[in-house]
Amino acid sequence: MGSQFKVGADSGLFEPLTIAGGKITLQHRIIHAPMSRNRGTPLHATSTAENPNRDWIANDLIAEYYAQRATKGGLLITEATPPSSEANGLPGAPGLFLEEQVESWKKVVDAVHAKGAYIYAQVWHAGRVTLPQITGTATVAPSSIPFDDPNECYAYPPPHSTTPVKLSEHPPIELTVDHIKQTIRDHCTAAKAAMDVGFDGIEIHGANGYLPEQFLSSNINKRTDEYGGTPEKRCRFVLELMDELAKTVGEENLAIRLSPFGVFNQARSEQRIETWGHLSRELKSRHPKLSYVSFIEPRYEQIFSEAEKARFLKSWGLPHVDLSVFREIWGDTPFFSAGGFDDTNSWGVIESGKYDALLYGRYFVSNPDLVERLRNGWPLAKYNRSRFYGPVEDPIVGYTDYPAYGG
Repeated sequence: MGSQFKVGADSGLFEPLTIAGGKITLQHRIIHAPMSRNRGTPLHATSTAENPNRDWIANDLIAEYYAQRATKGGLLITEATPPSSEANGLPGAPGLFLEEQVESWKKVVDAVHAKGAYIYAQVWHAGRVTLPQITGTATVAPSSIPFDDPNECYAYPPPHSTTPVKLSEHPPIELTVDHIKQTIRDHCTAAKAAMDVGFDGIEIHGANGYLPEQFLSSNINKRTDEYGGTPEKRCRFVLELMDELAKTVGEENLAIRLSPFGVFNQARSEQRIETWGHLSRELKSRHPKLSYVSFIEPRYEQIFSEAEKARFLKSWGLPHVDLSVFREIWGDTPFFSAGGFDDTNSWGVIESGKYDALLYGRYFVSNPDLVERLRNGWPLAKYNRSRFYGPVEDPIVGYTDYPAYGG
């Protein structure tokens, strides 16, 4: 974007924004994106090959991380937090399903609130992107469809092992309707617990090829019942999930993250516009007062280059796609976007009306004072990608040891 746009403190990024049905007024529009960092503490000090630790809790270091990035009137979204053992896709991810886990998040919430900021818990079910060795349960999905790539391995060796495991060797079981209902109840229980411990709201992780997006994806959801077969039926799980969550915590306290053009975790759905368009129209109709909606930029991808992503879009007949069709559907619902924003391309976006707020991930990792850097035009520190994910022996490094500007 050119110099005709106001930058720094004069930018629309620093105009207040009301979310949560009017309950929360943000003082700026620079949002901390949800990012799994796998820095949780094992719940059980003793872990053996026969009885490995599968549960993690939030700790003082995690509280320090979020507090470092909290600003008066700012909004932070947590890392992905599983609502059940079955849902957990990563070691080191603090959950929201055991009493000890829920209580452990209170120190995080309190640390953020002490800085005058707001924090939402992102609730996440990995679906088929996990292993029985990690969860202690069967891997579940809309259909029993193994990963397309026979050689793609789970990101971590199983507990007490150094050998990677191929995801294709552990195909998921198909969720029964009763199991679907239980999964929704698990989400509601976790969401209520999060609100009770002081979180300001709940964001459902409906993106990046995890369980909600697995239901939306025609290559993963091969069901022939009321949960699959057409774009409308593939939306049913997400709609039911959001309906029940809205009853549980109030729609004004509820948000969802979507990636209608994502390919992460082998989400290769056809009928993108039809499916996510129907989902958006239904959600807007049923829950007009959602706190906000959060989308991922079409050309952005976690592992593919922009050129590779462009080939995917072209193969779907969507070479010139953007988020405007969804922005129009959602109307006055606060509309966030993530994916590649930095100190060069953030200016003028809010003023254009394209989005209401921008989410920053990697640069919020390496710049705990990102808000002030953008406000003052200070240069951004580069992140160390190799330190993004734990569990690691020295969890501080690449997590809470990035200095503020001039530090």
